[in-house]
Amino acid sequence: MSTTNTAASDLVSVTVADADPAPRTLAHDVHDGLTQPFKQLPPKHLYDDHGSDLFHAICDLPEYYPTRTERAILVERAEQIAELTGAVDLVELGSGFATKTGVLLDALKRAGTLERFVPLDVSAPTVHHCAGEVAAEFGIPVHGIVGDFERDLGLIPAPIGPRIVAILGGTLGNLQAGSRRHFLSRLRGLLDTDGRLLVGIDLVKDPAVIELAYNDAAGVTSAFNRNVLTVINRELGADFPVDEYEHVAFFDHENEWIDIRLRAVRDHAVRIEALDLTVRFAAREELRTEISSKFTRERIAADLAAAGLELEDLLTDADGLFGLALAKVA
Repeated sequence: MSTTNTAASDLVSVTVADADPAPRTLAHDVHDGLTQPFKQLPPKHLYDDHGSDLFHAICDLPEYYPTRTERAILVERAEQIAELTGAVDLVELGSGFATKTGVLLDALKRAGTLERFVPLDVSAPTVHHCAGEVAAEFGIPVHGIVGDFERDLGLIPAPIGPRIVAILGGTLGNLQAGSRRHFLSRLRGLLDTDGRLLVGIDLVKDPAVIELAYNDAAGVTSAFNRNVLTVINRELGADFPVDEYEHVAFFDHENEWIDIRLRAVRDHAVRIEALDLTVRFAAREELRTEISSKFTRERIAADLAAAGLELEDLLTDADGLFGLALAKVA
């Protein structure tokens, strides 16, 4: 890994994860995912720099309730969280620009406990921007990490006191149950006995409300979804006809998740030069790019318990759209 101080502030350091051939890379994921009978890709590859920009645009759409609802919960309950946790150390996984986390940072600062912020994100420009902004606003050390939170948790520094590890925005719902519980158990390893985990979870509700959030009228979510094909074309020398895939998002009632896919308009073959691989798509064949599980209190409590964590509180908005699960070491 390499660690550098930014010119913007002596308070900021950024650690960049070294490329490691062992963990799964884009090439491995594409080969595995596109050679299965039912084609699918992990959602992390949606988030190159352009994909990150598109996702930030999605967060401002009128149909997309999770971001504004989660922020409203934080505005209402951040002081309570700060008082309960006494956190001196805040770690955010998939931090983006820390726009929502800023509410919690402000509450911890006002409580007189905040000493450090650790944002982790896959986008280097995002981490540098976020770290500089937080250091300038709050006057605290910021240790940014450019990496993948599924494999780079080891780069997170040890706690310096009571800690909150936050993973917001419903990101946990992108994992299926077994993987989700395994991941939560790894997050538990980042906490001392006085630490807390803060998890954003989208709640089970009217499926029409959920589906609308992923099928916006402006087509931004559609562009975000198709961007993964642009990433593969650029990085692996593929020739996906990006504009000939339709965005599909629907609520799966059995699994209680939103299922997001790309549907081929016509029968065609895709050549992926870096893999020496040709993949056929039949007309209307679908490629899954993401799931987003929705939660009940019972579901998140069970997932946490399986990871050695105890649900301490579930903070929700008045309409029951979204929740923040606060957990401690069991």
